[in-house]
Amino acid sequence: MIDFFSSLSLDGLNMTTLCILFLLALLAGWVDAIGGGGGLISLPALFWAGVSPIEVLATNKLQSCFGSFTATWNYARKGLMNWHEHYLSIALTFGGAMGGAWGVQQIETQLLERMIPVLLMLFAIYFMFAPRTIETERQQGISPPVFAATAGFGIGFYDGFFGPGTGTFFTIAFVTLLGYGLPRATASTKLLNFTSNFAALLLFALTGHILWGVGILMGIGQMLGSFLGSNMAAKHGSRLIRPLLVTVSLLVSLKLLLDG
Repeated sequence: MIDFFSSLSLDGLNMTTLCILFLLALLAGWVDAIGGGGGLISLPALFWAGVSPIEVLATNKLQSCFGSFTATWNYARKGLMNWHEHYLSIALTFGGAMGGAWGVQQIETQLLERMIPVLLMLFAIYFMFAPRTIETERQQGISPPVFAATAGFGIGFYDGFFGPGTGTFFTIAFVTLLGYGLPRATASTKLLNFTSNFAALLLFALTGHILWGVGILMGIGQMLGSFLGSNMAAKHGSRLIRPLLVTVSLLVSLKLLLDG
């Protein structure tokens, strides 16, 4: 029985590796639903499994779609996010992510690899020392259409092109530019994060680089983790979101610096 189990495989990966990927995807979904940064877990997991770099990016978008959609649905169900407020942001984030996914297949990413850790550390410092007012609704700094054209398109492009820290970037944009409190910002982040994941996935699907079996298996883990994480975030609010945002920002930046 054990020999039979060990002989099973999917996309060239054995069952032991697949079980580990499933569990890591579940953890990634939980982390991502609360503070973003699930890619800090899922991307290295796919590299560890021996998947090629372009297949890692493509397959990660597939499994991330499962998690970000689950978190979005759950936040909306709990009344923390209104779909109708974000139609323009969805459209421009989608376009930006498509452009980024195309661009990453054309050029190198060394410049972003050097810049992003610094930005994420600055955001972590901001969340650590920012006043408690960021946890409640405040006056917005720009109009929603301007937000869609700048943060929506720009962060969407970044997610399609590179990815780590996208959830943190969206959250900080909602907080500082639209005046959202952290719970509402986290919920809206998952909507745009799903949008950028799905757009990039469509382009990667056309190039044939997705490991569909592995991606769907990890996606099921992501769904479970995202459901648990979004429930916890909705229940505990900023008390849970704020420290996890800081932790994820520092860990993602540290990993990128060490990899560089």
